[in-house]
Amino acid sequence: MFGFKRRRRERLRSQPFPAEWLEVIEKNVPHYRCLSLEEQKELQGHIQVFLSEKNFEGCGGLEMNDEIRVTIAAQACILLLHRETEYYPTLQSILVYPRYYRVSDARLLADGTVIEGTDSRLGESWLHGVVVLSWDDVKGGAADIHDGHNVVFHEFAHQLDGESGSVEGAPDLVMRSRYIAWARVLGQGYQRLLDDLKHHRPTLLDSYAATDHAEFFAVLTECFFEKPSALKKRHPELYERLRDFYQQDPAIREKVDGGTTRRT
Repeated sequence: MFGFKRRRRERLRSQPFPAEWLEVIEKNVPHYRCLSLEEQKELQGHIQVFLSEKNFEGCGGLEMNDEIRVTIAAQACILLLHRETEYYPTLQSILVYPRYYRVSDARLLADGTVIEGTDSRLGESWLHGVVVLSWDDVKGGAADIHDGHNVVFHEFAHQLDGESGSVEGAPDLVMRSRYIAWARVLGQGYQRLLDDLKHHRPTLLDSYAATDHAEFFAVLTECFFEKPSALKKRHPELYERLRDFYQQDPAIREKVDGGTTRRT
């Protein structure tokens, strides 16, 4: 079975990349232009596998089309470059709303009181099976590659986090020895963020990263790909941990081309 899946994926990656898909990527995913030609080719292969294996569904009246599918797949697959991957193995479906959506929410207060209401969301990631996204926010997050906000990077970082068996800010690092350094560096980074926010000091990471360790990793992933030079300067150890995990060095891309021109 595993040999069949591997051969099938190899065939998909070797097929010519559809010209209309490339037009979508070049229009909607500026990150693509920052990649080397070799990385672009690798990304194209990942996209073809991803789109073959994952189901997309339009919600809230949104009609699904290739622009939506390819735009999301391209960003999700940027996180997979240069690494052995099973293409988000527990993910089955991506649900896409036209814009932010509302869900029922209940909060338990310290005194035991439960407050029920609705919560507006741009996206969410479930441990098994589903990622939910707002198409407006997918486009907006992709368009500005330097603002530190990208809902696809964020939600698919949660998917990577869950590959370790739980969503707690530590993805599958393969070797147990790597978890020690990961826990130390990201734990210190998380505590520093909490302290900075408590004392009203400016922070590079969005305050949402202080929600818990899982959100810290997801927001950190957004910052790693969208503000790499700033992250490397202000939090070098955090940058090194993510560079080791993602096997990418986006600060070099930013230095070489300013994040706007194609590398060769």
